[in-house]
Amino acid sequence: MKLVKYLNKLGRPTVGFLDYDEIHPLTFEGEQFKSLADLLEADDIPGTVQFLMDRSTPTIPLNQAVLRAPIDKQEVWAAGVTYKRSQTARMEESEGGAKFYDMVYTAPRPELFLKATPNRVTGPGQNIRIRSDSKWNVPEPELALVLSSSMRLVGYTIGNDMSSRDIEGENPLYLPQAKVYDQCCGLGPCITLTELMPPIEEVGIKLVIRRSSATVFEGETRLTEMARTFDDLIGWLGRENSFSDGVFLLTGTGIVPPDDFTLLPGDIVDITIDGIGTLSNPVVQS
Repeated sequence: MKLVKYLNKLGRPTVGFLDYDEIHPLTFEGEQFKSLADLLEADDIPGTVQFLMDRSTPTIPLNQAVLRAPIDKQEVWAAGVTYKRSQTARMEESEGGAKFYDMVYTAPRPELFLKATPNRVTGPGQNIRIRSDSKWNVPEPELALVLSSSMRLVGYTIGNDMSSRDIEGENPLYLPQAKVYDQCCGLGPCITLTELMPPIEEVGIKLVIRRSSATVFEGETRLTEMARTFDDLIGWLGRENSFSDGVFLLTGTGIVPPDDFTLLPGDIVDITIDGIGTLSNPVVQS
């Protein structure tokens, strides 16, 4: 089962579940379930979806729907250097910090950082941003774990952890500025509940960047290339930390464009993950 947020005919974000190419609206008129985040807290999410189904409202064809990021009030966190390719790239971009990226790849404690608040997240078809004070910007295609307030893994979505590599490379302490800014994170197009996700060994990730209708970069990786497990990352994120509304956790990237590549305004970034779909975003700059 896949959950989506979309704009209803009044232009208001609402929640539905995706059945092939049709969206079935849900209704949140009771006291217990008021939002997508509330739904993700349910012990039986598929059963709750059936209970909340609005059978008085017609289904919406997916190709006619305006989707939004499947997030409410949750924070978005991210893990870094979880793939060998990411470790290599981070060492290349920062000569002074190279040994730290090398060490964290094999250290028991992972690199974890706050990536975005909901107002900095963009959904399918919405703009992602490159910083005006950066000259080397790349997307980072990542599987995002959807966690409830009890840190239970309830689903998956696609994340784009935009990164200003020259800012972080200048000094690792500039990581928050390289990672956290307006429109710095893409999420979507849906949340695939854990029951429907293919086995991890069957899941691939693909990145395609288009410029003036031409493909200027493409790359692929698989979740089996990750050096850490989901349970490991979730366990560390939940140490001495709580998330009353749940949390999204980006799990790192294994696809890094070459050092001579940077995003430009007008580029289109497409990220496809098996079992979820494709998240597509145009690039803008201030």
